[in-house]
Formats: sequence, structure tokens, C-alpha cells
Amino acid sequence: MAAEISNAVQAVGTNFLVGLTMVLDLLPPGWADYSECILQPTSGNYKGRPFSGLHIHQSNSGILCDLCDLLTLGGRKMLRSRKFIVLAACALLVACGSEESSAPVAVPETQEVAATTTESVATAGPELGSFGVDLSYQDSSVRPGDDFFRFANGKWLDSYELPADRSSYGSFSVLGDRSDQRVRTIIDDLTSIEPAAGSMEQKISDYYLSYLDTETLNELGISPLLPGLAALKAISNREELIAGFGRAMIDNTATPFNFYVGADRSNPDQHQLVLSVGGLGLPDRDYYLLDTEEYENVRSEYVTHIARILDFANIANSTEKAEAILSLETQIAQHTWPRDQRRNRDLTYNPMSYTEFAEQYPGIDWDAYFAAAGIENLQDLNITYPSAMSPIIELVNTLPVENWKSYMTYRFIVDSASVLSEEIDQEAFYFSSTVLRGVPEQRQRWERGVMRVGSLNSLGEAVGQVYVERHFPESAKQQMDDLVENLRSALAESIAAIDWMGSATKEAAIKKLEAFRPKIAYPDEWKDLSSIEITRDNLFANAQNVREFNYEDEISRLGQPTNREEWGMTPQTVNAYYNSSFNEIVFPAGILQPPFFDPGADAAVNYGGIGAVIGHEMGHGFDDQGSKSDFAGVQRNWWSDEDRANFDVLTTALAAQYDQFEPVPGYFIDGNFTLGENIGDVGGLSLGYRAYQMSLNGQEAPVIDGYTGDQRFFLAWAQVWQRKYRDDALIQRLTSDPHSPSEFRVNGVVRNFAEWYEAFDVTPEDDMYLPPAERIRIW
Repeated sequence: MAAEISNAVQAVGTNFLVGLTMVLDLLPPGWADYSECILQPTSGNYKGRPFSGLHIHQSNSGILCDLCDLLTLGGRKMLRSRKFIVLAACALLVACGSEESSAPVAVPETQEVAATTTESVATAGPELGSFGVDLSYQDSSVRPGDDFFRFANGKWLDSYELPADRSSYGSFSVLGDRSDQRVRTIIDDLTSIEPAAGSMEQKISDYYLSYLDTETLNELGISPLLPGLAALKAISNREELIAGFGRAMIDNTATPFNFYVGADRSNPDQHQLVLSVGGLGLPDRDYYLLDTEEYENVRSEYVTHIARILDFANIANSTEKAEAILSLETQIAQHTWPRDQRRNRDLTYNPMSYTEFAEQYPGIDWDAYFAAAGIENLQDLNITYPSAMSPIIELVNTLPVENWKSYMTYRFIVDSASVLSEEIDQEAFYFSSTVLRGVPEQRQRWERGVMRVGSLNSLGEAVGQVYVERHFPESAKQQMDDLVENLRSALAESIAAIDWMGSATKEAAIKKLEAFRPKIAYPDEWKDLSSIEITRDNLFANAQNVREFNYEDEISRLGQPTNREEWGMTPQTVNAYYNSSFNEIVFPAGILQPPFFDPGADAAVNYGGIGAVIGHEMGHGFDDQGSKSDFAGVQRNWWSDEDRANFDVLTTALAAQYDQFEPVPGYFIDGNFTLGENIGDVGGLSLGYRAYQMSLNGQEAPVIDGYTGDQRFFLAWAQVWQRKYRDDALIQRLTSDPHSPSEFRVNGVVRNFAEWYEAFDVTPEDDMYLPPAERIRIW
């Protein structure tokens, strides 16, 4: 099939496709229990099945995807696996440019790895600047030690105007835009050939065309929802309400209880059902519980928005119902765990038998709930937020059934808005993007269509097969394999050298590192999507058919072994992730582009870009949460008490550093919530630097255009995180995304590196200066 599609799109050429990640709704606030990544989330509201052990949350925040300890947008609907655009550290950090060939990388003891050559193999110069960094973006009026992010990117930050359809824009966005254009070309080519009925070409083409057919959508208006609205209206008692909750994920509505099927953290070779509470319509509990002017305005706008959504269905007393919905969600928010607790794996792993569960949490007919969900004979499950369960059960039993019906009705309409008329879709966009993130305009229709068709939980793997056949050379895969091994050697050397970890824990850490499994570029097994029915004239049915396919696939996994060959994203995705349940690092093919990797760039630039990204993902296996799983992915304590206490001292100090950062006046980074990603950044840059130094084989790096090798390395890191935000988007991000904003992924990291101080002559008089005793280097 992939070959047929490839033949059909010969006119496309050999440009790289890259990632569209349509995103879905929000996963349960605890999705971050499973994996870590490097990016942020994207917009969208498609719900799909989860990937074993990897649960990523996608929000309506429209920022680039985060894959992992990533966001928890605390409230919204928990959806099982989301996918994300992931900043795939999938580029080959093969050192090129003006460097000499390197000898095999030095590693501790008897370890051996393949050498990554740094020969000047590129026949063309770098895409950016003379050595891989665009120096025209620099603001030379700023001392590097006062604000390194602005020193590297200041002129761009001052001159670049955010597009009206973006909440933020930066290096990742550039790659995403290229990707969208290339995927659009592929899909447009398919639409021109009238592919055979039932073929993947036909499914891709018709799904996309049905999304572009706004004339039909506008004629239909709310009518595709009428059967579902009638079913919700017919609910007359709590028994029927519980059955509605059980069907909520397949019916695309809301429920205070959600579940997904993922890898059992104590036995990652088996699937387990994970039950959680959630169902908030705003990004986080803070939006309901804090009385800042910003949040009070959002709540007022939310009531107005809910009423307008209900008006589309001619529902009486819409404002009164909207106020009741806000009150209901506020009461859920009062029992929602704080975001730092939601990412704590010790707190969110509470396995029990189904019999124990039913006895411990009475008040709900759980047999009826799961039967409505299509699940029978459930043997065991994990409860992520046990202390929240009983209070939410009490709400279900005490709040009027009519209020719950209004809540489900609103969510049914708004969560379906993207496949309805432009009028309904625009209202949903206005609140989720204009009010919450300050974005005035929607992305163009074709861009949203590309994301819908190309997401992992849609037809993205079919598109990915074409990408791999046409745009990913096998030689690049080998280069990436070599690079990953060099970063593995750097981490092994670091573990051997640190003085805060004892020998027994070091031995277990090395065992885990050796067991790391890298997955490069694309999966060896492709998902069979042939049973999904897609037609050209019914977008709503197409979306529902995709949803049902993913849902049925998900629940069919119960009682079955996990599949370690499965991927949590498409090959064309621009991101990367670490999956703790499988102890694997995954690098899709989509990021083989500057500024992350450029065969024509200097080695220091590639190590400061993709090298540090790979180090970031590897480091997640040893961060504050990933370190709780062993070499086999089993969640257990393999640390001595003393070593864990030493580690906690370091991470507590790092969290305290980030607590001081104030991206928007009055809104601070939560150092505990972002801790895992901050450890990943500090550790990743450290490992990238160590690997770069190892690649030099004891030789001095040349000076290029007046910049030393170390200066080029740190400038590359700053260039990767070039990004500009709207304030509203930043505020939402601070409550929902465990990644720090880009400025602090640069300044908050480099100020902990003695090498950066030396490279840029940073002194105690500079604003970013930290005394040596306060600098944190974990790996």
C-alpha cells in the first residue's frame, strides 16, 4: 500500500514531510506518569487510543507538542493516549564541518562504542549562517552574562511579529510549517488521482476533502449531533447517567471519570486499565480556584461561551445552565490534585483488584459503568488519584442529574465543533484560543485538515510510510545509531564520575543505561488502518469512525501483552520521547533539519542542538520520576536511601532556581511541576557537551568567525529554543505544561555550566551569575 501511495505522489519530490500532530483533548492529568519528552502541546481535540506506557497529553494550547512529563492541563477531559508532535531528537548528530576525524569515543572501563566521524563530509555549507547559527539574530548590545537568550536571539525577538493565528512561534514552528506544506502537497496529489475505493489513498484523500467541504458543513449546522443530543436529553436518572459516563469517551462527551489502557507499571509487559478523575473544561484547577483578575475574567467569559454553545442546539435557559456547569466544574476542581502531585509516580500508582476497587469506592454501579464502556470481566486496575475518588462520587450522587446532563451536552457540542459548521467551530476557537491564549485568528482550513488527517490517532502512519520510503535515507539511520551510542557513552562516563552516587546505585544505573533501547526514524511494524471507513461527504461520520477504531483497539488490549514495537508518534513528527515503561528512547525521522541537525554545520552546533536533545531524552530515565523505574521498566526503588537523598538535595535546589523565574508579571514558573523537564534540559546539555568534547579526541576546536567551539555549542542551544509567546499563552502554559518557557530553557540552564561562564567571560557583575556553590550539575 505504501508503495502505491508513493507512486501516486511522484510529483511531490523528495522534500521532508514532517509532523502533523493533530491533537486531541486532554489526557488525564496523570498522563505524565509514563514518559518524558522535549516539546510542548499542540492544538486540536481529536481523541484516540493510548500507546502502551506512553501517555501524552495534548491540549488546546496550540504550542508545539510536548511529549511526556509534558503537560497535564489539569482538568479537561482525560483522553487516552495523545500523540504529539515530538521534537524528535531524531536528527543525526554526526559531527561535520571543519572538525578533524575523531577516534573512538572514550568510555569508562571496558565499554566500547562505534565512533561517529567528524569528517568534513558536507559538500554544501550550513543552512544557517557560516557554521550553523544565524548570527544576524543576535543583540550584541546585551552582555551574554546578563541575558544569554536575548544575546543570541534579541534582534529576532524585537523584529518578529507573531502571526495572528499563533499563540507562539519559534524554531519548531518553522519546521512545522514546512511539514504542513509538504504534507498538503502529498494529500493534494492524492486527491487529483481519484484513488480506488477502500484504498488508503482514498481514505486519506476523502477525509481531507470532507474537512475542506465547509459548504456542506455549514448546511448541516448542528444536525450531525441531533441523535447524540437526543440521547443525552433522554437521561432521566442516575443509573442512566452512569451509563452515559461509561460511554462518554466513545460518544465524545464529558465525564468526571475517565480511563485508558496502558502498560502496568509493575509489569510493563502487560496492559492495565488506569482510572482517573478529571473532566474540567478549563486548563487547570487554578483557573477555578484562584481569584486573580485574569482568572476571574476567564471564568466570566467561560459562562458566556458555554451559553453560546448551548444556544446552537436551541437549549433553553442557556445562561443559567452555563452557570451551573461552571459551579459543577469548580467543585471537581476543588478535589483535583495540584499539578506537582499529579506527576508524582509514587502517588499515582495504586493498583488493586476490581473487587477491592468496588468495595473501596461504593456509590457508583461500576459494573454498569464498565459495561456501558464495553468492558467486562475487569480483573484489576490502577487508581491514579485515590483521595479524589470518593468526593467526586459524592458529587455525582448529590448534584442534580440535570446539571450533569448540561455539562455533558456542552462538552458534546464543543468537543465536536471542529467537524461542524464554521459558526460553531469559530465559537469553540474563540474561547479556547482567543480568550485563553490571546490568538486572534484560526489557522487556515487546509492546515487544520492536514493535522486532522496526519495525526497518529488518525491516518498518520499511512502518511508516515510514504515519508519513510521517499524521504529518509537508511544511511542517516546508521548515523543516528552511532550518535545515540556516543551519547550513551557520555552518560556512562558521567555516571562513573559523579561523587554523589554510591557504587551499588551506579551499577544499577549503568545496567539501566545499557538496557536503553533506541528506536530510530520509523517503526518496523505499521498499524493496519484498512478497516476504518472514510467517505468524502460525511466529516462527522469519518471522525466518529476513526474514534471508534481507536477506542476498540484500546479496550481490546486488556488482558493482552504490550507491544514494544509500537510507536507513540508518526515518523514525520518533530519531537522525541523517553518511555519509562519500556526504557526506550524514540527519535522519529522528522527532525533531520536545521537548527537541530545540519550535515553542513559545525560539530559544536550539532552537539549543542540534536546532541543535547538526545541527552535530554536519555536523562529522563534518571530524572525525579523516570529514576523510579528500573532497567526493565518496572517501577521500583533501585536506589540506596543515601543516594536518593543526595539526588533530592540537587533537584530541590534546581526547583528552587526555577521558582524564582517570572515569565509574566505575577506568574511564576512552578519549579516542582517543571522539575523533570528542567533536569532533562540541564542534563541533556551536559551530556551533549561531554559528547562534543569526547568527539574532539583531545584536540582543540578551531575558532570559526571569531567564535570558539564552546561558544558555538552554547549558541546552538539558544538557537534551538528561539521562541516568542503571547502573554495569555504563557499564563496557560505555566499551569499546564511541565516544560519551562523557552527563555528559561536557555538562561535557566546555561547559568549552571562553568564552561559557559568561561566561554563568554561571565563575571559576578553579570545578572545571570550564580556562585559556583549554587550551580547544579546532576549528570
